[in-house]
Amino acid sequence: MRHSIINKSIIFTLTILSLTPGQIPAGAADYQPVPGKIMTRWAQEVTPDNVWPEYPRPMMVRKEWLNLNGLWDYAIQPKDQDQPQKFDGKILVPFPVESALSGVKKAVGPDNRLWYQRTFDIPHQWTGKRVLIHFGAVDWDATVWVNGSQVGSHRGGYDPFSFDITDALKKSGPQKIVISVWDPTDKGYQPRGKQVLDPEGIWYTSVTGIWQTVWLEPVPEVSIKNIDITTDIDSGLVTLTAHGQGHNIQKSTPHNYRIIAVASQGQDKVSSVEGALDAPMQLKIENPNLWSPNSPFLYDLKITLNHNGYDIDTVVSYFGMRKIELKKDQAGVNRLFLNNQALFQYGPLDQGWWPDGLYLAPTDEALRYDIEVLKKLGCNMLRKHVKVEPQRFYYWCDKLGLLIWQDMPNGDKHIGPKNPDLVRSPDSVKQYKLELKRMIDAFGNHPCIVMWVPFNEGWGQFDTAAIVSWLKKHDPTRLVNNTSGWIDRGVGDVNDIHKYPGPGMAELEPHRAVVLGEFGGLGLPVKDHTWQDEKNWGYRSFKNSEELTTAYVNLINKLRPLIKKGLAAAVYTQTTDVEIEVNGLMTYDRALIKMDIDQVRAANEKLYLPETEK
Repeated sequence: MRHSIINKSIIFTLTILSLTPGQIPAGAADYQPVPGKIMTRWAQEVTPDNVWPEYPRPMMVRKEWLNLNGLWDYAIQPKDQDQPQKFDGKILVPFPVESALSGVKKAVGPDNRLWYQRTFDIPHQWTGKRVLIHFGAVDWDATVWVNGSQVGSHRGGYDPFSFDITDALKKSGPQKIVISVWDPTDKGYQPRGKQVLDPEGIWYTSVTGIWQTVWLEPVPEVSIKNIDITTDIDSGLVTLTAHGQGHNIQKSTPHNYRIIAVASQGQDKVSSVEGALDAPMQLKIENPNLWSPNSPFLYDLKITLNHNGYDIDTVVSYFGMRKIELKKDQAGVNRLFLNNQALFQYGPLDQGWWPDGLYLAPTDEALRYDIEVLKKLGCNMLRKHVKVEPQRFYYWCDKLGLLIWQDMPNGDKHIGPKNPDLVRSPDSVKQYKLELKRMIDAFGNHPCIVMWVPFNEGWGQFDTAAIVSWLKKHDPTRLVNNTSGWIDRGVGDVNDIHKYPGPGMAELEPHRAVVLGEFGGLGLPVKDHTWQDEKNWGYRSFKNSEELTTAYVNLINKLRPLIKKGLAAAVYTQTTDVEIEVNGLMTYDRALIKMDIDQVRAANEKLYLPETEK
């Protein structure tokens, strides 16, 4: 379905943006990416005047905004030094400083601090509005100054955050923003995923600093801060809460602020409701079109904040009517049910790394391409592995139809299969819980996400039962996988084992489904498409595409009988090669799909057939 409201709004905002002064910094013509070991085909499209121009928050779109992506000044200096008086050169935001596309490709390390600086102009039509600065993600500890005034700080490498910078702005002329970032990478306890200071094997290049879009947005004195959306397909209800922000909320009686929500399908209004700010309200959807991988139907949603009869703020969004649950099939076996029907979930472990942008895809088209390939190969799911993506990734999964098991980025120490849960420091526990909650709150509206995975293979695993219990209470609409691989604590909705090359499954249980959280890892290095020329690594190695395809099809054929025995889902390692790992369905540069597409798709699609069919 075409999202008429969202698409028109994004087109309009891009038009406004292209006419807004201050978007493209001086010296843009001098930018060159640092030659990388390998690059994707999209890298050549990246320039300072078109770097990630798309609206970064598709689930809450406003008409006016200003993109601050582009060339900034940067400096790397010892951690405890003051703000630099002189900068080292130019960096292309939002690519991490270690990446080729940043134009820098330098390591920072825990003993140094990364500094950013640039100026921008506030459009005259924003006069009288509050101005917010938004960061998609900054890894890890960021402090922000505007015109010399500190406007805020934030710790967390994966969640979006914002500051109101209005009071720090000058009345006219260029506004200066300075940002400092410190990141201990694997020398700290914070959630960090697979990045390390000394990459090897399954551990990859470190990522420091800004790695998602930075942007400005004007809002009224009182505005919509965020929205919570949950759907109930059985009753045809959408529960919606619009949360407010602003200095004047407390000065006015609550009934002076009203929320009007309108759901539509194309040009046709489907449902509407009016209610209070910060209070739940319900939209009734008659005979709802359900969202699924085979039919990713999305409704448009327009939310307006009204004050004393005047519309003061409007955002547009969308939602999908879908239900995920653990339920027994007719044979009494626990399965994963989507929209009241058992569905075997199958797809790859997805690291989300890029040879030229590291944590960030070079373009939105590149980000979408991975999802399109997985759909073409017959996958209906992916497991997003110890990383959180930009919001546009989840938008494309919503729009194209791909289920997601979302890992929490892990950090701190590891425990072995026979060890008790880790005892983390109070600071480590606090940071993990804070970032876990932020991840769920920031991305919980997306229908594509059907499972949260707090731990992976004993990495940072602590208080497992308590974490699972909290997750189930905080988000009762999704499944929880207590840990993927190795150290199951008997809680949550699934027992998840890893077996290479596999496949395999655990014994059936009375209260949980059994899933295969990782298997496969069939490797093939492809000359001229690898991170390094020699000593590449895979769980099993093959000589050519034909051998690899045959081995893959044989592996999937062994998976099919396990489904009849009760296996509810499986995750193949992995979407792409990553640095020296060569066990991807695609090469790291996405130039080649390494197996025969038709044979792979045919094998994968058999996994979804009824048990009576072959």
